[in-house]
Amino acid sequence: MTQQELIADNLARNLEMLNWTLGDFTDQEMLTRPVPAANHAAWQLGHLITAETSLINGVTPGALPELPAGFAEKFSKDKSKSDDPKAFPAKKELIELLTKTRQKTVAWAKGLSDADLAKPVIGNMQQMCPTVAHMALLQIGHIAMHVGQFQVIRRKLGKPVLF
Repeated sequence: MTQQELIADNLARNLEMLNWTLGDFTDQEMLTRPVPAANHAAWQLGHLITAETSLINGVTPGALPELPAGFAEKFSKDKSKSDDPKAFPAKKELIELLTKTRQKTVAWAKGLSDADLAKPVIGNMQQMCPTVAHMALLQIGHIAMHVGQFQVIRRKLGKPVLF
């Protein structure tokens, strides 16, 4: 297995973990906050989509399609405080867009050469992700971190513990 295949496989499996974690959430439950001021799952999904699109396109312009008009604005930091169900797309829409985004990220990872993986990242993410390989792996860690936050919401809602 090549580095690219391993990264792509983990990117895909990581999305499966997220889908398993949120699979039994209703649209209403997507707006549950585990504690006051914590982010709810609806905002977090939009954040994951906008971050992945921005970060991957930042190292490989055009690798991922642009988001729908106005999407990123719905998931800005100041919008994280909203509990208005009308302010966020339905869970199904968010999962579909995250899936499409991740599928493009998987394809991007598979298409990287060894030289691409070693390219330096330029800009404000350079300290966290010195190379394109680090940026690819960050996508896995980012979703994993949010899956942990979703697990806390599951507990608050009395849902079964998954892992």
